[in-house]
Amino acid sequence: MKEELVVLVDEKDVQIGLMPKLEAHEKALLHRAFSVFILNDKNEIMLQQRAAGKYHSPLLWTNTCCSHQRDNETNIEAGKRRLQEEMGFSVPLKELFSFIYKAPFDNGLTEHEFDHVMIGYYNEAPVVNSEEVESWKWMTIEAIKEDMQKHKQLYTEWFKIIFDKFYHYIEAQKK
Repeated sequence: MKEELVVLVDEKDVQIGLMPKLEAHEKALLHRAFSVFILNDKNEIMLQQRAAGKYHSPLLWTNTCCSHQRDNETNIEAGKRRLQEEMGFSVPLKELFSFIYKAPFDNGLTEHEFDHVMIGYYNEAPVVNSEEVESWKWMTIEAIKEDMQKHKQLYTEWFKIIFDKFYHYIEAQKK
């Protein structure tokens, strides 16, 4: 299988090249990524537990799905593609905001991403791809916030960063 390429970008999200995903993470180079949050009618977020076989952050909880855009793929197209591949369903997505973050891992890899955060709505159970997802659950935003404070080690590094921004975005929309 051919290694997935990521889209290298500058700090304004302008594409400057392509690189194999693993190499970009080894070199900590800024690249385009996305994070999808799926909510249900009860305002709960669908979380996924990453599969045991993942090369980093196995068995940790994170947002519904996240990955990298392919060359010439829009953020929404990428989000829908990966949601189908990981969780087995497709819904309309809306981009909320984007930001840059950097999160090093114990294995020497670093996520340095220009992340596009999207939201969608769904009320059914997913049909998960077991190569990608170990488990899933619905949790309220407040329950996630509380659990993350008590059990930080159970969540991916990027989810801790993204959730904080997502939480503040949702709170600002209520005002």
